[in-house]
Amino acid sequence: MSAASCLLTEDQFLCSICLDVFTDPVTTPCGHNFCKTCITQHWDKNDKCQCPNCKKTFNTRPELQVNTFISEMAAHSSEQQVSKPGEVPCDVCTGTKLKALKSCLVCLVSYCETHLEPHLTAKQLKRHQLIDPVENLEDRMCTKHDKLLELFCKTDQMCVCMICTYSDHKTHDVVPLKEEYEGKKAELGKRDAEIQQMIQKRRLMIEEMKRSVELSKKDADREIAAGVQVFSALKESVERSQAELIDTIKERQRETEKQAEGFIKELEQEISELEKRSSEVEQLSQSEDHHHLLQSFPSLNAAPPTKNWTGVSIRPPSYEGTVVRAVNQLEETLSKQMKKLLEVELKRVQQYAVDVTLDPDTVYPYLILSDDGKQVKHGDVKKKLPNNPERFDKCACVLAKQSFSSGRFYYEVQVKEKTDWDLGVARESINRKGHITASPQNGYWTICLRNENEYRACAGPPVGLSLKSRPEKVGVFVDYEEGLVSFYDVDAAALIYSFTGCCFTQKLYPLFGPCVNDGGKNSAPLIISPVNHTE
Repeated sequence: MSAASCLLTEDQFLCSICLDVFTDPVTTPCGHNFCKTCITQHWDKNDKCQCPNCKKTFNTRPELQVNTFISEMAAHSSEQQVSKPGEVPCDVCTGTKLKALKSCLVCLVSYCETHLEPHLTAKQLKRHQLIDPVENLEDRMCTKHDKLLELFCKTDQMCVCMICTYSDHKTHDVVPLKEEYEGKKAELGKRDAEIQQMIQKRRLMIEEMKRSVELSKKDADREIAAGVQVFSALKESVERSQAELIDTIKERQRETEKQAEGFIKELEQEISELEKRSSEVEQLSQSEDHHHLLQSFPSLNAAPPTKNWTGVSIRPPSYEGTVVRAVNQLEETLSKQMKKLLEVELKRVQQYAVDVTLDPDTVYPYLILSDDGKQVKHGDVKKKLPNNPERFDKCACVLAKQSFSSGRFYYEVQVKEKTDWDLGVARESINRKGHITASPQNGYWTICLRNENEYRACAGPPVGLSLKSRPEKVGVFVDYEEGLVSFYDVDAAALIYSFTGCCFTQKLYPLFGPCVNDGGKNSAPLIISPVNHTE
């Protein structure tokens, strides 16, 4: 049946009445085929029982026989898919185009299942190269020689035919198309593996970012809760201090009013007694009775018993200093809260402690480093050291070996018994030759001590610092992305100074400046100390 089907055209599977693939095909006595329903309805509508194709008339309606061959072939044809938009159609099909299963690179034709049959059975056609169906097969032909583009010129990176290799591409590196295809396919596989690796890395980055956001949210929630707690306590403290201040002032006012009320009551009683005596004196002075006046005169002439009011007065209470004392008390409460917060903050930044050692390639020739690279002090003798670009030649400084270009880091330095020192961080490209002015503009974020008690932040211009206590150990904390450099008095758990809003684009190195010996007054070393996490 397969061989026979190759000889049939698509039109032979179509009913001439409905123009569609046969459904229950039947054959008339004159040999023509129709759908059983189509021919039956056709004869029902017409007076004559006539064949629609050859017009032969039958005296009586003939008995229709099922055409099993056409039925099987029509069913087989209907099983094949009709070509849809975007799919390659069969070039041989007429009328309804079926979906192509293969394209032949020799014939330059695309075939459906039925029309592909000869290529699968005929000996001569079996040698043809079949590929998955593609459109525009003519693009695979050399426009110059009208031959199949079956070779690839690696020199010009283009497909060529066999004749091209004897003309325009004679001396070029030409390989079979399949060989180049396999090579390019391997490259694509490698590229796809690289792309998949890039995708995986980015997915991991997304997960890491999500985790960072979650951690950030937890940190934010914790800070908000801590902030609300602190400010609620401060608010309660302020309200309590205000209430106590008002109560104190009102109590003093009540005492003043009570004292005045007592004095007024006494004065009113004396006034009443004096008015009574005045009335008696007036009555006696008008008496015509000589005897009575003389007898009553001694008792009425004497002054009635009264209090000596000399020096008695009501002085308004003094409120000077009352508000100031209340604010001072509030300030003490605030200071206690600040100390607690700073202790918590110091504990957090100490989690980013790093191991730092001094770099001998950067040290100023008069400085002396300890063998473990943890201490530096100024000596009196200049050592003979190579004047390499990394070395300070005029400033008594040394950098750490370690550098940082992201994240957060923290270290502590003992400055006990020193009268002068410099501490902080510096960017990689700083000038290390000649006299240097430390400032953020020049790549330095440092604080310093001068003349035993003059603390300054080298902010350009310098900022004087007022410290409550003399630090013996200084903690240095850097948040690279946040642009923050903070200095702490470790023992007092106090913030000394912070550089904020910094823009870091290079590696940062911890910087240590023990300053000059000053005749032994400043001979104590700067010591990089292990971090003892605050309890």
